[in-house]
Amino acid sequence: MTHSCPSERSAGKISRRQLLAGVLAGGTLGTAGSLLREHLRRRERRTETFIAKVPSYDADLVSVIEAGLRDLGVGPAEIRGKRILLKPNFVETLAGTTHICTQAAVIVAAAEVFRKLGAAGVVVGEGSGHCRDTARVLEETGVAQPLAEHKIPFVDFNNDDLLVRSNAGGMSRLKTLTLPATLEQVDWIVSLPKMKTHHWAGVTLSMKNLFGLMPGIVYGWPKNVFHWAGIHQTILDISATVHPHFAIVDGIVGMEGDGPIMGTPKLAGAIVMGRDLAAVDATAARIMGVDPLRVPYLEAARGRLGTIAVEKIVQRGESIAAVRTNFQLIEKIPAHQGLRLANGVL
Repeated sequence: MTHSCPSERSAGKISRRQLLAGVLAGGTLGTAGSLLREHLRRRERRTETFIAKVPSYDADLVSVIEAGLRDLGVGPAEIRGKRILLKPNFVETLAGTTHICTQAAVIVAAAEVFRKLGAAGVVVGEGSGHCRDTARVLEETGVAQPLAEHKIPFVDFNNDDLLVRSNAGGMSRLKTLTLPATLEQVDWIVSLPKMKTHHWAGVTLSMKNLFGLMPGIVYGWPKNVFHWAGIHQTILDISATVHPHFAIVDGIVGMEGDGPIMGTPKLAGAIVMGRDLAAVDATAARIMGVDPLRVPYLEAARGRLGTIAVEKIVQRGESIAAVRTNFQLIEKIPAHQGLRLANGVL
């Protein structure tokens, strides 16, 4: 068990490293675990997410995203003059698929909505986790032509100029994080992930999607440095350091089973949106039939980076129950074990 120093105990504080150690090492048992859970619950703030039913990519996605932003209080007064970065998920490519990467229809619709709200500019950026050929990634995801048609610039984060920031999360042994210099040129960062299960992280949603910000020329393919430093820890580190502003999860067709690459398509028919990435991911996980309290990085994020308790999240649009569909979990994959949310439980 990790012990607090006397000053921390007297102040009633729990350090970042103690928090992660308690969660990832199973330290939620007994009295210490009860105190940790109570501490986290007190720190969770009430927040909102928006869920939309979207049966296909042919739907009016502009109207869906506009409705979500409006219900969450995002309007022209907040966006006008802002430079917006849209960060989709292009972990790997396979032409003609809809379940591996964020779809072009969602990306273009989001760009159009932010432009209509008065954004000074919209740029799409990604550093694909496996394929190093950016032109191939854009072609095979079906994104290249729509981006060109709508005059939306694209930045390859794997080969962007670099900037170095202190690791604000402090969860892993990494002291600094090297980021794409484009982050200094934008005002709003929007994570546009795919709704997927994940071989190592359990689920990959808006927080895990931030791995694609990290330059491959520094961290390797598929960002191996973060695997060595700890996937759950570095998800938290990157989220705390980058501090994204919004998330729009493409759950129209997700991926179940052995994701984020080898799984199979899952029609979920939903888009999930919100300012609080932890709350968005917890909501998306519940839609997938996954208990976010059992996903280590989400449990560790609660009360620090956001809110995951269902009673603290106000659902706008549809309810979770209206779109819930259990994604396949593979029992032989350790990260999937014990994740299933009980039927009738949110």
